[in-house]
Amino acid sequence: MKFTLSWLKEHLETEASLDDILYALTDLGLEVEGVENPAEKLKGFKLVKVKEANAHPDADKLRVCQVETDEGMTQIVCGAPNARAGITAVLAKPGMYIPGLDITISVGKIRGVESHGMMASERELELSDEHNGIIELEGGEIGMEFADYLAKHDPSKVDPVIEIAITPNRQDALGIYGVARDLAARGLGTLKPLPVESVAGAYPNPIPVTIAAGAEDGCYTFAGRLIRGVKNGPSPQWLQDRLSAIGLRPISALVDVTNFFTYDRNRPLHVFDAGKVEGGVTIHRAKGDEELVALDEKTYTMPEGAMVISAGGKVESIAGIMGGEETGVTEETTDVFLEAAVWNTLDIAKAGRALRINSDARYRNERGIDAAYNRQAIEDATRMILDLCGGEASEVTVAGDAPALDRVYRLDTDRVQSLVGMEIAPARQVEILTALGFDMDGDMAKVPSWRMDVMGEADLVEEVARVESLTHLEPKPMTRPAGVAGQIQTPMQVRENAARHQAAALGYNECVTYSFVDEKSATLFGGGTDEVRLENPISSEMSHMRPDLLIGLLQAASRNQARGFGDLALFEVGPAFHGGEPGEQHLQLAGLLVGATGPKDVHGSRRAIDVFDAKADAEAVLAAIGAPAKAQILRDTSAWFHPGRSGKICLGPKKVLAQFGEVHPKVLREMGVKGPAVAFSVYLEAAPFPRGGKVARQAFFTNDLQAVERDFAFVVDKDVNALDLVNAAAGADKALIEDVRVFDEFIGGSLGEGKKSLAITVRMQPSDTTLKDKDLEEISAKIVAKVEKATGGVLRG
Repeated sequence: MKFTLSWLKEHLETEASLDDILYALTDLGLEVEGVENPAEKLKGFKLVKVKEANAHPDADKLRVCQVETDEGMTQIVCGAPNARAGITAVLAKPGMYIPGLDITISVGKIRGVESHGMMASERELELSDEHNGIIELEGGEIGMEFADYLAKHDPSKVDPVIEIAITPNRQDALGIYGVARDLAARGLGTLKPLPVESVAGAYPNPIPVTIAAGAEDGCYTFAGRLIRGVKNGPSPQWLQDRLSAIGLRPISALVDVTNFFTYDRNRPLHVFDAGKVEGGVTIHRAKGDEELVALDEKTYTMPEGAMVISAGGKVESIAGIMGGEETGVTEETTDVFLEAAVWNTLDIAKAGRALRINSDARYRNERGIDAAYNRQAIEDATRMILDLCGGEASEVTVAGDAPALDRVYRLDTDRVQSLVGMEIAPARQVEILTALGFDMDGDMAKVPSWRMDVMGEADLVEEVARVESLTHLEPKPMTRPAGVAGQIQTPMQVRENAARHQAAALGYNECVTYSFVDEKSATLFGGGTDEVRLENPISSEMSHMRPDLLIGLLQAASRNQARGFGDLALFEVGPAFHGGEPGEQHLQLAGLLVGATGPKDVHGSRRAIDVFDAKADAEAVLAAIGAPAKAQILRDTSAWFHPGRSGKICLGPKKVLAQFGEVHPKVLREMGVKGPAVAFSVYLEAAPFPRGGKVARQAFFTNDLQAVERDFAFVVDKDVNALDLVNAAAGADKALIEDVRVFDEFIGGSLGEGKKSLAITVRMQPSDTTLKDKDLEEISAKIVAKVEKATGGVLRG
């Protein structure tokens, strides 16, 4: 968004300097992106008087001039045809930079005659393309800065051009009047009121306007009138200067008027050559095959459903975006149809993107314009057209109704302190909102029609803080209650962090992957159903919510292996989804080991990872989160684990705390991972929390009595689980037996078909008295009996 300082001052009465205005704009949220200040380039160029201009002794076209400056008389050799005695010119002294020539001048000799500087032309100072002679001025004192002279006699040549960045929610600042309103509210001047007058229609409008059925939600209101007898031609110099300064090419008075209102009031308008408009004007949705040669001389095919303006059954304009070339105004135009409309912003955005048209009209209409100003905009534009082009206006025809955007919110003056942290007097808050155009009734603020971005009470607070300036915000330390602060994290957050730290301590690298996966991968892990399908996925490879975190880890492993990294230890903490409804998700920590336990070494300690690595790491994470130490290990794991080399850690058959094991070869093949690979999943929400919320660690206890270990070997059927035997042995005396573990398995030999030998070590820890031989014999007998009863096994001889 560009505008000149003088254009801004047409709406803002201010004595503020350019620097003050630039600072205030950025501080108000209208960030200044650039400033073109012609006066800066003219610093040092001063007015001089030519006293004598004599012919050069060795050149017919050169003059040796005696020039009076603020530092006395000096000699200048000049080749301009208008160099003569008595004129006031602009002098560049030695050492000054000439922008139009891109040189720095110095004292020199021209055909043997010294020249102390040069008298400049307009092109050499980048004021225009004129270079047939040096600048001649009327009036002005010797030694006066040339920039000051122009500011007084021709201010358009030194008018600063300001460019600001507009955020999408500040539609009102796309008009210079809206920018002036913000600056006035800040206190940099007084906002000049806009004249409100109507142009009486001299005759009924002969061009009917209709909004077709089905287009009412695309065009809320459309106003138009005919103006007869206009004389189109170049616009006045002041209007051309304003448009040229901001980078617009002046075309004709009629077109320049519409461009003026686009930038001055954020009000896109359009004029049709009424002599080329057949019949009435109809606003409707395109069928999808209509073509239009637009004002940019390109042919466009209308997308289906786009808003268009037609006359005589033929599309004449892409609504709110660009008019057609056929009905565009020319110097021969005598009758024009002027229109102003309020469009559905989404329709404008869709059509503009489909057609790839970026116009000033589209930029504003797709962000929203002041619907309440639509009717008055016709009157204001009509008045300017009549003043510049003459003519006679008809009555205004209006179709549709402007949308009602009345919004009223309560101003809670205390919320500025709580939301922003600044203390602003309530009276000052009311004053700011009033200056911004809000209608205050007690503590209720009615939002002005041009502020579509204000949608609640918090927005009122933001407006107050923005205008008052957030630079007044002083950093203050947060107050803390006396004593030790309470725990901020929830118990589940504490547990999650503990699990994460434990996995990292085990040597795993944390991954953060997308929660979305492809359907094929999701199906491998029990998902991929319609319940977890995304309606609008960001890509075809992210169509479903992940049923398990191992998917992302295996994909990461595949990418790493493709780049030469074979040994991996990865983990991730996050939600996995077993349904599409709220709450149908579970918090999981998944770990993946691929390859070997370490690098190759001379001692041969490197080995392939196995299921017991995953089991040990899963148990370590469970211990870190405070899960019960005594848990069952059962079979029947999920389908993505190897059925014979996996297990699950449970509290009872239905309470699964974790799963571990080798990843199924089919899954590895489908995911593109080269094995061996083992994994574990810990379900962080499954482990029960301590009763009463106590999370303190129990007191450390040591036993001064010596523990005793005894080994037993049992012959059992081949299909007996080792866990059943271990549990049976441990149950012989729960108070005395501290641990039972399997240390050997033997199959075949003299045991016979269908039999195997399982050897266990039982550790017994007395607490009252040292165990004697008799005590050991009694507990051993209990262990044998328990195992025989539970598994049918017999003690091996």
